[in-house]
Amino acid sequence: MSAMTTGTSSRADTNRRRILDVALAELLRDPDASMDQIARAAGVVRRTVYGHFPNREALISTLLDGAVEAVAGAHAEGLRGGTEDPAECVARSTLAVWRVADRYRILVGLAQRSVTVQGIRDRFTPVREACIEMLRRGLEEGVFSSPLPAPALAYVHEQMLFALMEAVNDGLLSAEEAGPSAAVTLLTTAGVPVARATALVAELSRAAINQ
Repeated sequence: MSAMTTGTSSRADTNRRRILDVALAELLRDPDASMDQIARAAGVVRRTVYGHFPNREALISTLLDGAVEAVAGAHAEGLRGGTEDPAECVARSTLAVWRVADRYRILVGLAQRSVTVQGIRDRFTPVREACIEMLRRGLEEGVFSSPLPAPALAYVHEQMLFALMEAVNDGLLSAEEAGPSAAVTLLTTAGVPVARATALVAELSRAAINQ
């Protein structure tokens, strides 16, 4: 590959990354931001944006892929908390995911308009599989109690997180309390007593602040 080709490719990659970064910021500021607005904010011509993304839906879909990757990384990091307690694993992973997901919650709402529900579910398959395994272990050990099998319970948890994101977007829940509230909600849905769930999440939240 010639130096000229390499340079062109490098500039294209840089432009693409900048467009994605700016697009996320613009959409978080104005969910109805157009491709023209994004191009102006990124300091490029409209043709450059369309050269990378044929339409707004494709741009949002690409941003969603980045969000899923970030969420998956946070979820895995939360599970590496050095504990064998399934309840603490759920709390840690939920708090970790929410810290990342809060940045993308407007995007998830937008994606639901432009990406099929199945498309969103498919992207979260690896995270869901890890959740199923964690919930299955908790049910087998008696830490969790639910009439639902682990796969169905994981599906409920996933939908609840999406619903809580929408609740924050609609002003029904403050962003500051959403993470801990989500963790307590998921734990109690899995049969953990409210008192224990609340105390555990409060302890982990304090520890995160003091790190």
